[in-house]
Amino acid sequence: MTNKTTIQISSGQGPDECELAVAKLFDALRREYPDIELIEKSPARREGCYKSIRFSGGSELRALEGSVQWICQSPFRPNHGRKNWFVDVSICAAANDISFDESLVRFETFRSGGKGGQHVNKTESGIRAIYKPTGDSAVSTDERSQHRNKQIAVQRLREQIAGKNQSSQDSADAQNWMEHYRIVRGNPVRVYEGMDFKKREHS
Repeated sequence: MTNKTTIQISSGQGPDECELAVAKLFDALRREYPDIELIEKSPARREGCYKSIRFSGGSELRALEGSVQWICQSPFRPNHGRKNWFVDVSICAAANDISFDESLVRFETFRSGGKGGQHVNKTESGIRAIYKPTGDSAVSTDERSQHRNKQIAVQRLREQIAGKNQSSQDSADAQNWMEHYRIVRGNPVRVYEGMDFKKREHS
């Protein structure tokens, strides 16, 4: 089974022409790689133009990473002298998600102090839940019932891991957003020409 690769095409804070190139490149790649799956489009000011597009596909898409050049007279500014427009193609950072499987939780019991005086210490009602794949742990001494403390500790452990997943996703999103500022204008991995966005073949 082929691992999915997530790709982002970005206008790199470029003008309308670069935002149009984002749309045209995505359409061209979709024709070239029919299995592409759209994830997200960030629309630009002009209709049919995009600041960025994210999609997934096979691992062969990794060869696209770099800048893509579009050589074309501006369709928006006919008298504009510039004819070279660049967009950035980058491999998206992925969040390091931890899946939670309750069957992989190990429990440790201990005597807990608290309300109830001496009676509390006579039984090991305190519970420490440890998630074996990661070593994360959570404790509950809230209840006298060992069973109830297990439930509470597992819930706290689940929330702890969910928090780590969210932090990982936020970090990946921030890293992907920074690609909007890192476009390199030069040494393109591909060159397209004209409004029909025809790919220039290597000589």
